Amino acid sequence: MTSRNLIPATILKRRAVVYVRQSTQAQVQLNLESQRRQYELVDVARRWGFRKVEVIDEDLGRTASGAVERPGFERLVDDLCTGHVGAVLCLEASRLSRNGPDWHRLLELCGEADARVIDLDGVYDPGLPNDRLLLGMKGSISEFELGVLRARMYEAARAKAQRGEQRISVPFGYVWHRDYGLGFDPDIRLQETIRLIFARFRELGSARQVLISMIDDGVHFPRPSDGKKMVSFAWVPVRYRNVISVLKNPFYAGAYVYGKSEKRTEIVDGRVRKSYGHYKPASDWAVVLKEHHEGYIGWSEYERNQELLAANAYGKAGGVKSGRGGRALLPGLLSCGRCGRRLVVTYAGRGQGYPVYRCENTMMAQARCMSFNGFRTDAAVAREALEAVAPMAIEAALEAEQMQLESEARRRQMIEMDLQQARYEASLAERRYAACDPENRLIAAQLERNWEATLRRVETCEARLSEVQRMEPVDAIPDFTGLAQDLEAAWNAPGVDMRCRQQLLRALIKDIVADVDDDARDVILTIHWHGGQHSQVRVRKPKSGEHGQSTPEEALAVMRSMATRWSDAEIAATLNRMGMKTGQGKTWTARRVQSLRTCTRSAAIGLPTRTASGLPCRTRPRSLRVARQNPPVRQGRHIASRAGHAPARPTRSAPATLKMNGSRPIWRANLRVSSTTIIRNRCFPPFEEGVHNESVFALGRKSWLFCGSDRGGQRAAILYSLIVGAKMNDIDPQAWLADALARLPAYPADDLLLWNWRSAKLRTQPAAA
Repeated sequence: MTSRNLIPATILKRRAVVYVRQSTQAQVQLNLESQRRQYELVDVARRWGFRKVEVIDEDLGRTASGAVERPGFERLVDDLCTGHVGAVLCLEASRLSRNGPDWHRLLELCGEADARVIDLDGVYDPGLPNDRLLLGMKGSISEFELGVLRARMYEAARAKAQRGEQRISVPFGYVWHRDYGLGFDPDIRLQETIRLIFARFRELGSARQVLISMIDDGVHFPRPSDGKKMVSFAWVPVRYRNVISVLKNPFYAGAYVYGKSEKRTEIVDGRVRKSYGHYKPASDWAVVLKEHHEGYIGWSEYERNQELLAANAYGKAGGVKSGRGGRALLPGLLSCGRCGRRLVVTYAGRGQGYPVYRCENTMMAQARCMSFNGFRTDAAVAREALEAVAPMAIEAALEAEQMQLESEARRRQMIEMDLQQARYEASLAERRYAACDPENRLIAAQLERNWEATLRRVETCEARLSEVQRMEPVDAIPDFTGLAQDLEAAWNAPGVDMRCRQQLLRALIKDIVADVDDDARDVILTIHWHGGQHSQVRVRKPKSGEHGQSTPEEALAVMRSMATRWSDAEIAATLNRMGMKTGQGKTWTARRVQSLRTCTRSAAIGLPTRTASGLPCRTRPRSLRVARQNPPVRQGRHIASRAGHAPARPTRSAPATLKMNGSRPIWRANLRVSSTTIIRNRCFPPFEEGVHNESVFALGRKSWLFCGSDRGGQRAAILYSLIVGAKMNDIDPQAWLADALARLPAYPADDLLLWNWRSAKLRTQPAAA
């Protein structure tokens, strides 16, 4: 320690620096006396003889522990290095620094620059060993004092928190009461909003979907309007941070938690930097007191919510994702039975494509474990799930109806509370405006605008409430019991999107392990249900080139049975009435029936797979096919010649016609029973059980080789229909045709029909006898 006589005149000619610092912004705003005493050091410097005095106060509100940067202290160091500073004044050593490296660096620079350190106790020369020792001890004591104070405060706070008495900041929905501690906020509207968030999350399973649904319903959430004081609030539209903070905060589960975050220290540019507010895992929380206060949910539900939120996060391994929609039903549920990885969904094919589940285990240049079609797998799992819930369908329907009613009631209640709050604010604004002096137009005008804004909000809330009441009559409640009786129809209803199906499936199924039996070409699905039950489903894996959009066999069977008697339009109408769809899930039309008959060719529709010769149509020798075709054609031409009609010539200018003396109604009636089907230049004779169709007529450019022109081929088909129809009724075709042509003008047409002709002949035979 030195005296005034020991400060050389050369040092007094330099500049004296007064360093002013306080650790926090709260100290800057509240500890004004300490701040005033530090600024009074300017007078102390002048009493010591310094004429030039500079104040450095850039570090107000910054700690000296080394955790943050101090631009004022750095400027002080730079000025010492230039040799323009003769003395550094501070109220005490802790004002300059509370960490050893900064303090000793400052003393070293002062000793090299022959500068003095001055406080209220005296003047110190860091270049002298005794003064250097004394200043070093003061700095060490200051640093030790800070550590002791911090340890005492932390231990006291921890001890108080272990009893649940430390009054830390609490989230929305809770307040600290003077008498009984932590409890619900008395604002009923705030309580119902928080309960609505948890109810929506139970229903939807996704924080983002909760946000979307609440925005659609016009739900608001409070936001502090006075900074961190948390005294006054403004109700604004709900945001994602509001939803996720409510779902992740354990206070809403009735738990008192202390020490959720931690401090981290790192070296930046050679200096120690400390950062706070880093959240720790739940297992590392310092204090967790369950059932400390009344909660909005239970602790078990809180843990389930955290698991679901973690599983929903993108890029996280493991866990079942929430239903996000799309075209596939099982994304996030399927896992590989060989490597354990989650199966991903890709889309193959043209356009939107079709989903394919596959394992992306391509490490070590190995092939994928498996890949299989998504539509077949989704359908199989959906059938299994519907069969599982079928015994409880009625109970589930009643529960769903009750939940629907509660949801609508909760929504109406939220709107009513919004209206009640808006009316209160309007009444308050009116009273404020009435209490204002009318002459003070500056204040009265603003109060009048506030009043008008609250009245507009009241009108908006009333309109929302009237709209909800108008859109929710009692008879508009869905018939859940009726849906329970037909679960498949409810599952495939147009109003049910893929997201809803995924959420329903995840409520039943915990996980699905998939494997492929390469020998049997089956996809083996092991379903793990919630509750511990397991079941196994096998799905046939299609062969290469086989698609899943083939026409059902039931529809093909109906078409085979109707192909010989009805037109394509009538077949399509029948299939639509029976509820059958095409392979692509579309309704039937005449064009689609015709296209299918063309694609399946003769062996699929109207003809048996094997002929009378015992061989398939395509494998019979050509000579056999010609031999089978010629007799019917020759027989038809012979009958036409006996009836007085010459066969047509193979010319396009004079097509052959079959004139039957006004007997078209008879031919039409007979053709409705024994009609011949003509598809793409091929004529298919009628098919009935026990009657084998030997061949087909070829109609087209070369039909004149045996039948005349194209129209002649059509006439031959008509004749062949009449011939086969007569054989099916055990009638000689030649005798029937000759008798019908001879007796047509004198007899009713109904007596000459194929199924009535024999009986009429028998009635005339006894009369002639």
